Order: sequence, then C-alpha cells, then structure tokens
Amino acid sequence: MNSVEQVVNFLIKYKLRLCTAESCTAGLISSLVAEVSGSGKVLECGFVTYSPEAKQHCLGVSPLTIEHFGLTSEEVAQEMALGALKRSGADIALANTGLAEASGDMDGVQCIACAIGLDQHQGIVSETVQFNGERNQVRRDTARYALLQLPYYYERLRRA
Repeated sequence: MNSVEQVVNFLIKYKLRLCTAESCTAGLISSLVAEVSGSGKVLECGFVTYSPEAKQHCLGVSPLTIEHFGLTSEEVAQEMALGALKRSGADIALANTGLAEASGDMDGVQCIACAIGLDQHQGIVSETVQFNGERNQVRRDTARYALLQLPYYYERLRRA
C-alpha cells in the first residue's frame, strides 16, 4: 500500500480498531489516520509517551527492559505496543520509539512494533529502520512508514 487512505480502507475492510503508542512521533501516526475521512471507524486511541516514566506508567513498559535494552530499542517498542493493546479496545497497535535527532550512528534510528490481539491470537513483530533528514522530517517519515507497513505487519502476524 502506498497511501494512508489505503491503510485506513484496509482497517475498515478487516474491521480492525487501531491504537497507537508513540514516542518521538508524538501523535503523528494517529494524526495521519485522523486526516482520512472515515477514520473514526478504525481509530480507537493514541498514547503519546515520551519519557521513560510515561512509558512505564501509561503502557506498562518494564523499567528492566528500558535499563537492559535502552529506551529506543525494539524491545521497548514491543512492550509499548502490547501495553497499548492491553489498555485499549483495539485489535491492532502500532508503536514507535527512537531518536529523531542525535549525533552519530543513532541519528534517525527508529524502532517500530506492531501487535495484534484477535480471536484469542496475540502476536508481535518489530523492526529497526533509519531515516535521514532533519528532526521533523524523520518524525514524519517514521509515522508514514509505520502506517504504510501496518498491512504487511498484520499479514505476517496472522500467518504466524
């Protein structure tokens, strides 16, 4: 899929409710979905959890996971997605954490996770990607990428 509108239509077609758990994108994923007419049928809620404390308090991310793997790791993104799924009425969750502005090799590194909870089936998939550009461009690219990958994440998890 190559547009957010197609992703929203995918969610509508499969009767999936989406929740997001966003760190550095700070609500951009939810905002992109909300720009599409009909998104109210699929957008359940969004969590913006920038600080370690918010990730722990709002989403149940373990302090040990943060300590062991780092705040901007796939493991934290996975716990964010699972926590959002557990705390919402959604069927599918998208989460991200990363560095939109850092010096060195970590600049633009984003960890994205997708979790589903359907028909007694729960699964999680995650990946690390890197974007180039200034801070807000990295944030926009991350949000768009995560959304456009959602159908692929979903199909991968349903086959697992």
